[in-house]
Amino acid sequence: MPFGTIATPERLAEVQSAFLRRVYNWMGLGLALTALVAYYTASNPSLLKLVLGNQLIFFALIIAQLGLVVALSAAINRFTPAMATGLFFLYAGLTGLTLSVIFVAYTRSSITNAFVVTAGTFALTSLYGYTTKRDLTSWGSFFFMGLVGIVLASLVNLFLQNETIYWVTTYIGVIVFVGLTAYDTQYLKNMAGTGFADEAMESKAAVIGALKLYLDFINLFLLLLRIMGGRRE
Repeated sequence: MPFGTIATPERLAEVQSAFLRRVYNWMGLGLALTALVAYYTASNPSLLKLVLGNQLIFFALIIAQLGLVVALSAAINRFTPAMATGLFFLYAGLTGLTLSVIFVAYTRSSITNAFVVTAGTFALTSLYGYTTKRDLTSWGSFFFMGLVGIVLASLVNLFLQNETIYWVTTYIGVIVFVGLTAYDTQYLKNMAGTGFADEAMESKAAVIGALKLYLDFINLFLLLLRIMGGRRE
């Protein structure tokens, strides 16, 4: 693929489509790894006890996940494409370990239903972000502020344990991540349209794009699971 500014509309559409396919492929592989690790962990009593039975290990995994997201987002230019890809899959694997808790809390049928609804919602929203002629740039800051508000409210509710706040943040969270999915898709499409300096930059951009959409998908899934999920007795 040539690098730099894309000249013709036909070539632009071709480049954008190829780049987004690459992003979706990485995202799909990351989700598959997360699902496999989560299912394997939930099916292995000793491993499940190690992850969920020790708060220090569980929170260490969460901190490691946050560190990987920050590292990939802030220092991507320092990594080779192979390193960036490896860190993305490491993050997906660690997420699978922590998400194994859902198999303990929810029935498998409700997890499947929530996943199907999430996949359909994500696909339609991402398609909208890719095809719409409307500029979604303003959505980014709006939904980011909404995300900050949800995080702060959720932290406060750890102490209050207020059910109303819990459900308000859940439903608002669904709206936020639906909006971010459309915004991130259009952002990645526009990024591809500007061209990349070289193959390495394109590869790393695809990994970062996959991480963005992966996070949108996972968070949307967890919020919908709260709403739809049937709790184990």
